[in-house]
Amino acid sequence: MAGQRLDDLAVFVTVGREGNFTRAAAHLGVSPSAVSQTIRGLEERLGVRLLTRTTRSVTRTEAGEKLLREVAPLLEQLDAHVTAVTELRERPSGTVRITADEFAARHLLWPRLRPLLETYPELTVELTTDYGLTDIAAERFDAGVRLGGIIDADMIGVPIGPRMRMVTVASPGHLARHGIPSTPEALTEHRCINLRLPTHGGLFAWEFGSGEHEFRVRVSGPLILNSVFQILDASLAGVGLAQLPDGLVAPHLACGELEEVLGDWSEPFEGYHLYYPSRRQQTAAFRVVMEALRHGIKGPAPRRDSP
Repeated sequence: MAGQRLDDLAVFVTVGREGNFTRAAAHLGVSPSAVSQTIRGLEERLGVRLLTRTTRSVTRTEAGEKLLREVAPLLEQLDAHVTAVTELRERPSGTVRITADEFAARHLLWPRLRPLLETYPELTVELTTDYGLTDIAAERFDAGVRLGGIIDADMIGVPIGPRMRMVTVASPGHLARHGIPSTPEALTEHRCINLRLPTHGGLFAWEFGSGEHEFRVRVSGPLILNSVFQILDASLAGVGLAQLPDGLVAPHLACGELEEVLGDWSEPFEGYHLYYPSRRQQTAAFRVVMEALRHGIKGPAPRRDSP
């Protein structure tokens, strides 16, 4: 009886999150009619309406909202505990889902995950790239990777990378043709390459300074791209000025393909952290991934004008 009630609550949580009987049924691997019947039975036992149905959508009532808010975390904890017990074996296995932005995924995570996947053939890592502050609990990710200063307080954050700087760069040829900006504000008069954030759709404002003296500059120019790697290629081609992570441009600065400008306004900030819910029971697979991502942390990236 208790098991049936838990199953019914799991169906309700899925419908409440999806807002649609058909999508919930597809996720659960059952028919929409079976989902509808389960919800009706649950509402009858509780004596309260949980969902309001229309021809186009399903919305939660006040009671449904309260039940979803209180029951969903409990079911997640129960599922995590059961998973942890079933994974008590010698070699980690199963799927670990991580969300990260494009630069972190390619520059930081992939070099550390590649040897891990060779070592543990029963382990699967699902890596999704986006620039938004993904709600990892709602989207059912095991963890996210974001810069340290933008992690929610109710998350555990583990540093996996050094402090970083966003540096303003251009090719020597571009600077020779168009001049060097003397201040960040002067960028509004220069040809710049903009980044359109794929998740939010807005243009990234270039950041300078730190702490109380931090400020942003809106730039314009002949090219807007949605990938930092595309912007790097365009800056190397002399299209315009770009603002990019120091770890991405360091090799090109070292060989003279790019030059940094406005270095006095480029201050270091917290690097990438792996973050996950504090209540989550860690599986063997998650622990081995976390340790792999923590490996090899070094000190702050040096300033280009450092001795």
